[in-house]
Amino acid sequence: MIPEKYNPNSLSVSAILGLISSGDIAIPEIQRPFVWKKTQVRDLLDSLYKGYPTGYLIIWKNPNVKLKDGSFSAGKKILIDGQQRVTALMTAIAGIPVVNNEYKKERIKIAFNPFEALSTDKEAEIFAVQDQRHLKSKMWIPDIAEVFKNDFSVFSFINKYCSENPEMAPDTLDKILTNLRAIGNRLVGVIELSENLEIDIVTDIFIRINSKGTALSQGDFVMSKIAADDEFGGNMLRKAIDYFAHLCVEPSFYDHIKETDKDFANTEYLSKIAWLKDDNNNIYDPECDDILRVAFMHMYPRAKLADLVNLLSGRDFQTREYKIEIAQDTFEKLKQGVLNTINKNNFNQFLLAIRGAGFVSHKQINSYMALDFAYALYLRLSTAKEIPIGEIKRIVQKWYVLSVLTGRYSSSPETAFYKDIRQINEIGINKTLEGIEAATLSDSFWNVKVVQDLEYTSTINPTYLVYLAAQVASNDKSLLSNNIAVKDLIEIAGDVHHIFPKEYLKSNGFEKNLYNQEANFAYLDAQVNKSIGKKAPKEYFSQAILQCETKSATCGSITDIDLLKENLEANCIPFEVTNMTFEDYPDFLKQRRKLMAQKIKNFYYSL
Repeated sequence: MIPEKYNPNSLSVSAILGLISSGDIAIPEIQRPFVWKKTQVRDLLDSLYKGYPTGYLIIWKNPNVKLKDGSFSAGKKILIDGQQRVTALMTAIAGIPVVNNEYKKERIKIAFNPFEALSTDKEAEIFAVQDQRHLKSKMWIPDIAEVFKNDFSVFSFINKYCSENPEMAPDTLDKILTNLRAIGNRLVGVIELSENLEIDIVTDIFIRINSKGTALSQGDFVMSKIAADDEFGGNMLRKAIDYFAHLCVEPSFYDHIKETDKDFANTEYLSKIAWLKDDNNNIYDPECDDILRVAFMHMYPRAKLADLVNLLSGRDFQTREYKIEIAQDTFEKLKQGVLNTINKNNFNQFLLAIRGAGFVSHKQINSYMALDFAYALYLRLSTAKEIPIGEIKRIVQKWYVLSVLTGRYSSSPETAFYKDIRQINEIGINKTLEGIEAATLSDSFWNVKVVQDLEYTSTINPTYLVYLAAQVASNDKSLLSNNIAVKDLIEIAGDVHHIFPKEYLKSNGFEKNLYNQEANFAYLDAQVNKSIGKKAPKEYFSQAILQCETKSATCGSITDIDLLKENLEANCIPFEVTNMTFEDYPDFLKQRRKLMAQKIKNFYYSL
């Protein structure tokens, strides 16, 4: 028989707010600010007022932790589902400011209209998000939080309101206020998860129950766990992770942090992330999950974020006890891991390695999982002194390209992460890499699988992205150009175009799944693309050959036949294309896929 994983209960709104105020229930500040719209806060109050159900809250009690003196400390209860609802109640009823989407603290004030409360119209506007009209109107109570204060005087309020609104009878208003204040007595369903549940099960529940609302992840649960800590500096660490992720995307946000979050500004963290205010990297903008994953993986021989929650709780994996010294040590190690991850030199040196491998734009990145592991590997190798410093970037480059090409972390990434970490710890990075290459990069991989992987129509196919990296690393010029590099078009303003023009193929009966084949894509300068138009390859390449004789450029900028041949070779295009029409298109695709696969292979072994 499967043991019960939870205990259903119910608590009044006032009791819930009281438990939170006293610290008996922790509402961790997870990385997302309050994401509800103000109208959702209004609707929640309206539902409670009318006695409608508002869903369950789910609470988990942290395991009891063994202290150094042998005694036990009761685990704190954490609200893991219903945070938006409870936060809405805290700001609307208790008058507590919330952090909005701009990371600014604000009160969400809900107004109440006693006259509308008397209406039988189901659409009556009883509650509203406060604006100027509610402040000016004598009929509206502009902020219901005033009504819920302990020192609120019903008698004084009724006298004042009725004197300003003579048409409202005092007895009637008294009943309306009683109904309004009864929101505090409304019962809300509470599910308390068993404290004996394994944390990976709690993590799974955390993710599943949030799947229909704001999508949450294991990283969110870790952030909740860190933020709920009030002993080892967890909340400031949580902010450092959150702010770093935000600054990666919006560097100008630095001034806002410095001016509005004085507590954080007075910690060591602000100076550690200040460099991001001048950052213009667009390759790798890690989110909170990525930062946690990198920090954890290079500090521990583990990869599952559920294990990190266990360790932050003080879990001893051997005895299965929870000990305060393990929790303390984990917070210290995680802090160091985060500091290593957000360090300017570490971050930029890692990006130099990735750029050196030909990945110069976010357009060439289709998943952060491979990047996360590559960065964790870079940090590990930089501190372990296992290999010469000069070799670190080369190994990281090779590992990253291998991971992308083989889809190493595309399925069950944490399992693959752990397997690789364990292998590296046991036999070292060089032997691990050699073993993976021997097991994975066979002749059939290069000659069959890579060729087949180029049959897709997506420009974010990992194999195609590695092909582009190979072109960047070789400093290849774009098709029919002798001065504009593929790298420049990827980084600045270029786009892929069709070697056999799309309209030309469509007019000859080819469907989208054929004319948009990756083997038909090449980076072209916009002016070159215009000169090609809808012409058959035979026509515009003949024009390119002719201009090598006339020295008058009309289709691209190449006016030397040897340079033209080199340009076609660099773009993996057989010279026979100069005589091809739509009838030759299927054969062209086959030839070019093989040439692209060979270029990828040469690129990999050049790293």
